[in-house]
Amino acid sequence: MASALAAKMGFNSLMRKQARNFKVRICTMESDMEFSCEVKWKGKDLFDLVCRTLGLRETWFFGLQYIIKDTVAWLKMKKKVLDQEVPKEEPLTFHFLAKFYPENVEEELVQDITQHLFFLQIKKKILEEEIHCPPEASVLLASYAVHAKYGDYDPDVHKPGFLAEEELLPMRVINLYQMTTEMWEERITACYAEHRGRTRDEAEMEYLKIAQDLDMYGVNYFFIRNKKGTNLLLGVDALGLHIYEPENKLTPKCSFPWNEIRNISYSDKEFTIKPLDKKTNVFKFNSSRLRVNKLILQLCIGNHDLFVRRRRVDSLEVQQMKAQAKEERARKQVERQRLQREKQLREDAERARDELERRLIQLQDEAHMANEALLRSEQTADLLAEKAQIAEEEAKLLAQKAAEAETEMQRIKVTAIRGQEERRIMEQKMLEAEMRALKMAEESERRAKEAEQLKQDLQEARDSERRAKNKLLEITSKAIYPSPGLPSDSIPPDLSFSRENLSFDFKDTDMKRLSMEIEKEKVEYMEKSKHLQEQLNELKTEIESLKLKERETPLDIIHNQNTEQGTSKQSNFKKLTLQSTKSRVAFFEEL
Repeated sequence: MASALAAKMGFNSLMRKQARNFKVRICTMESDMEFSCEVKWKGKDLFDLVCRTLGLRETWFFGLQYIIKDTVAWLKMKKKVLDQEVPKEEPLTFHFLAKFYPENVEEELVQDITQHLFFLQIKKKILEEEIHCPPEASVLLASYAVHAKYGDYDPDVHKPGFLAEEELLPMRVINLYQMTTEMWEERITACYAEHRGRTRDEAEMEYLKIAQDLDMYGVNYFFIRNKKGTNLLLGVDALGLHIYEPENKLTPKCSFPWNEIRNISYSDKEFTIKPLDKKTNVFKFNSSRLRVNKLILQLCIGNHDLFVRRRRVDSLEVQQMKAQAKEERARKQVERQRLQREKQLREDAERARDELERRLIQLQDEAHMANEALLRSEQTADLLAEKAQIAEEEAKLLAQKAAEAETEMQRIKVTAIRGQEERRIMEQKMLEAEMRALKMAEESERRAKEAEQLKQDLQEARDSERRAKNKLLEITSKAIYPSPGLPSDSIPPDLSFSRENLSFDFKDTDMKRLSMEIEKEKVEYMEKSKHLQEQLNELKTEIESLKLKERETPLDIIHNQNTEQGTSKQSNFKKLTLQSTKSRVAFFEEL
């Protein structure tokens, strides 16, 4: 009875404990995470838990986003999670995303994880065409995205077709040109091959540096109406507020930097902005819903705070983070240089090994050919010796026949005293015998000369055989000893290296040298920017002839017009802010 009561009490305690918790799913750009949260938790408690899990310290850029009634909303930090208008179905789902964007990614993004999350988010927005990106910039950005994923280009590994399953270009760009998948891959790979030597973090940073110059980068757009009821777009970004025509999200009609704005407020659907210049009238606009005004105000406050923060001395935490990041970059630089030296030594050794193997094969071929030549020489010598012996025997036989003919001639002369008829016959026979003897003598002489020639040929064959043997001996000796032009420790198969000579101490001198290199990079920044622009122009020229003009979107046409006029995001902002605040407010109200 007592045990049953205790079990029941334990179950009730567990149920009460579960009732005090709720489950949350956090979706990042790479993965999903689930947490069990207490009912009393505020938005900041959940947000801090996510940041600690990710190892993220630059928290001021990010927030937890959710969708309520088809409107984007961000979790408030100072209010309990369950007291906010969040979907109540468990697990509660939030998206961990960048809420505010830096003015200069290279100077402001310190941690690698911060940079990586921005890279993934901006890449997604470009591919989904939330940020308009011209074709030539799309190809260059794709090449950096490929480098960030695959590392240095290696033609033996990255063969044609390795990007077939990758989503690298906006569909708008693909449809705009008469180009096959293979042609796009060829263009991207050509740019990718030029990035050799960069790390993943460097490739992602180059991606962000190009992306931050796109007109729609970091801008949140909202439909509004001015006093006259004209439909307009309000853009909120790191620099200030911008007013656009609905069909043109690239070029604002007027802009108000944060340092010119004194106060922002809203009442119901009406939004009021008070300029810093008190002589200038406030300007107002209406949004579609109250919920949108709340979101606009959140973004304005956050961007304004970061705008002011950037222009002050960094806090102790940020200074510490930057110092740690600088040390980490220096350490990685030294490590990368060490690895590059090791890689270079390994490649040199492999080339030396390949050269030795090639020479070994060549010597083996030469030895094989020399052996064959020696065999042929021996066979030729044997044949010539046999022919010389036969010729010598034939010469002896002919000499014997010639002697017999001479004896016969002497015998005929002795018997020539016989009758005239016999003498005539004998003279005739003697003449014939002399002719035969002459022919036999000539034949004997010819055979003797042929035997002499065969002896000479035999001698030459033996000389050739001796030279072939010497050549074989020389080749064999070359294969045994290494070439004097190559290091003895590079002879295969043992290609071991001494690590003692590859050690590298991380000292102050390295930090000083690295600091000098960083200063040098700053000096070369303008040249790199010029090179980037030239690269973009070259890409544009290459694919321009394949463009289908009829498929250009209105934003493509506006971008081309801005390019022809030499108008960029930065130059247009400077031009607009040169006007007085009063004239810009009046212009906004008259739109």
